[in-house]
Amino acid sequence: MYGDAATVRKVLTGLGDTWAVVGLSDNAGRAAYGVAQVLQRFGKRVVPVHPRAETVHGERGYATLADIPFDVDVVDVFVNRQLAGAVADEAVAKGARAVWFQLGVVDEAAGARVRAAGLEMVMDRCPAIEIPRLG
Repeated sequence: MYGDAATVRKVLTGLGDTWAVVGLSDNAGRAAYGVAQVLQRFGKRVVPVHPRAETVHGERGYATLADIPFDVDVVDVFVNRQLAGAVADEAVAKGARAVWFQLGVVDEAAGARVRAAGLEMVMDRCPAIEIPRLG
């Protein structure tokens, strides 16, 4: 329900190219770092969101979604399941068009809230795996 092919395609190709990546730091050993590189290679603007607000891949970072002074299209969530629901709620408040929970991150209640607010929701998938499949 939260990762069907049509929704994945829509989020990756039809909702805009500004992605806030929550949990992205300058730690090259973390999955978020590599995923952000792939998103950039496919033309996405990747905005790091991390408490340290580090610049990553040439983009200035922000401590929270609310601190970003411009609109974001997709919020990609690289935090654990216990924190993901709060981030999803922040994405709704920010006015994002979609929320994407990374592999292993599942929160059905958060997904329902996101969908009820009118946003697209992808859960337990990785955009760096999905975007090359689009052709």
